[in-house]
Amino acid sequence: MGSESLSFKGLSGISFVAVPTADGGTITTLKLEADEITISGFSLTVRPPEEDEGLVTKADKMTLKGDVSVYIGSITATTKNGDSLTLGPETPPPMDDVEPGLLRVTMGLVGSTADSITYSNTDQKLKEA
Repeated sequence: MGSESLSFKGLSGISFVAVPTADGGTITTLKLEADEITISGFSLTVRPPEEDEGLVTKADKMTLKGDVSVYIGSITATTKNGDSLTLGPETPPPMDDVEPGLLRVTMGLVGSTADSITYSNTDQKLKEA
């Protein structure tokens, strides 16, 4: 999943959790909990294993509202000063200060839940891998 910017309202939790997988195992993810998460410049590419095509979804904005939980395998972004920053279960945050405002954020989205999920100006296409 990609975005131009992310904003949170009522951020209530950040934790690492084990999420069950279809093969009976688990994957460790970063769980973000909030009242609302807005993703501007939203993009999502989904390609099932061993498939030649994937679904690419783009929207001007994706908004998740009410009891929001987002499960992420990793987050990679560019900081305002041009440095690359990656966060995830195997890559904890750096010990030095990171200036607020991440640009060009890409996430390994595992899943999300919310009372309401809306998109504005959505476009979907099948693309060959």
